[in-house]
Amino acid sequence: MSSIPVLIVVLVVLLYLFNSIKILREYERGVIFRLGRALPQPKGPGIILVFRPFDQMVRVSLRQEVMEVPPQDVITRDNVTIKVNAVITLRVLDPAKAVIEVSNYVYQTSQFAQTTLRSVLGEVELDGLLSHRDALNQRIQSIIDQRTEPWGVKVVSVEVKQVDLPEQMLRAMARQAEAEREKRSKIINAEGEFAAAERLVEASNLLAQQPITLQLKYLQTLIDIGVEKNTTIVFPLPLELLSLLGKIVPAAQPAPPPEQK
Repeated sequence: MSSIPVLIVVLVVLLYLFNSIKILREYERGVIFRLGRALPQPKGPGIILVFRPFDQMVRVSLRQEVMEVPPQDVITRDNVTIKVNAVITLRVLDPAKAVIEVSNYVYQTSQFAQTTLRSVLGEVELDGLLSHRDALNQRIQSIIDQRTEPWGVKVVSVEVKQVDLPEQMLRAMARQAEAEREKRSKIINAEGEFAAAERLVEASNLLAQQPITLQLKYLQTLIDIGVEKNTTIVFPLPLELLSLLGKIVPAAQPAPPPEQK
């Protein structure tokens, strides 16, 4: 009969030890509070013993966490109201600080990120926000990281995800883009006309130095016209030929008869 209580005690002890065994994964750490005081070093990964009720364990993940900042109403420096949201990537570097120094590091990082997003983007103009987004992301990341560093939390990256513009601003930007495209088109056309004019000047100088080139051009034009199915061909007569005919015709005319007295 005396062996039964001993067996019960052994079973209770074995059950207690079995329940005290905890397994932590590679990316997990356990912050142990023994009689209310945190142990110097977090436990894990692998098998650890947690002797309740003297010990209490808080699991902390060391993996990166992605957190989305809700859309925020931001008034830029040039008084444009926009909605901006962002994505923050963070990870825990010191599990003990992440548990002791802050009650919920994810929630508090989200709240601080919202105020930082409105503050930083409110200092720049809309054009700067759209064209220098990478620099703004780094600035926001630096500010938030300085705030979360005492918690043992590292802000890996901050990305401004989406910028919603008012309808009037979208129409104004569309008109501006269209005007810019029209401006570039006119500049290209003007440059083309200028280049064509320069080539014409060079061609005219060449024709002036070599008159025979003009005659060859006339013949080439006649060949080009002959390819088409035209019934009438108007061939321009060179001015040199006209001046030559003007000299020959008067010389060929007979002299007038002498007057009779």
